[in-house]
Amino acid sequence: MRLRRDRSLILMTLPAVVLLLVFNYVPLFGLVTAFQEYDPLAGIWHSTWAGLDQFQRLFGDANFWNAVQNTLYLSFVQLILFFPVPIALALLLNSVLSSRVRNFIQSVVYLPHFFSWVLAITIFQQMLGGAGALNHFLRNNDIGTWDVMTNPDTFALLISAQVIWKEAGWGIIVFLAALAAVNTDLYEAAAADGAGRWRRLWHITLPGLRGVIVLMLVLRLGNALTVGFEQFLIQRNAVGYDTADVLDTFSFYYGIATGDYSYGAAAGLFKSVISLLLIWGANKLAHAFGEDGLYRR
Repeated sequence: MRLRRDRSLILMTLPAVVLLLVFNYVPLFGLVTAFQEYDPLAGIWHSTWAGLDQFQRLFGDANFWNAVQNTLYLSFVQLILFFPVPIALALLLNSVLSSRVRNFIQSVVYLPHFFSWVLAITIFQQMLGGAGALNHFLRNNDIGTWDVMTNPDTFALLISAQVIWKEAGWGIIVFLAALAAVNTDLYEAAAADGAGRWRRLWHITLPGLRGVIVLMLVLRLGNALTVGFEQFLIQRNAVGYDTADVLDTFSFYYGIATGDYSYGAAAGLFKSVISLLLIWGANKLAHAFGEDGLYRR
């Protein structure tokens, strides 16, 4: 009886489940190539078994550890600079009383999310590059030039600025939804008791957001080793691989681009295992602070 009642719901979700299986779970069988000397002509079933040879080679590669170091450093910088921005934007938008103004601001800050990384980096190049608007102004005023786009010393700040401009507006959606769920009677009661705007923010708004903030932080830490393949791929040559190589670009350049697929698969598997451990550790930390995280204890 229940199956008959829920049949329409099952049929609606079936295409999504099939797509998830086909594009997310079936490709996991390809991880076996990390333990082989994979030959595309021979295929997975007939390629030579190599055991842990690819991982021994990987852990002895200085370029790999440089990519790991860059990934962790750039991820940390983005966590510090980017993560608070969507929260702050959501709080500011929530304080705007006019719905027309709020909708206009939301549309403006959402728009960059739909730009490709090629377009986003082109815009930054036109503004901050050697022939960009910034250097044009500096030259006209005899101040000198500052090519931000090719400076390895400021690369971490540059990519963080790009991510903030492109994704911060899109990131506010979940926080705005959480703010909408906060009981407005609490604000009225606090205001009647003499609480000012900052006290209401500290004692009502932020506690209402805490669960969502912790959840997003857990997900962010789980994706700490994924800092943006396209963004770094496009700018790798401009600042050099020593600065811009991360695990994703390392897997591409030293695996797929050179035809050494097993080596690239080993690097990708290493990243996946560490990401799983990070998200598990972050979730345990959320439980220690009394939050649900991804799942309840």
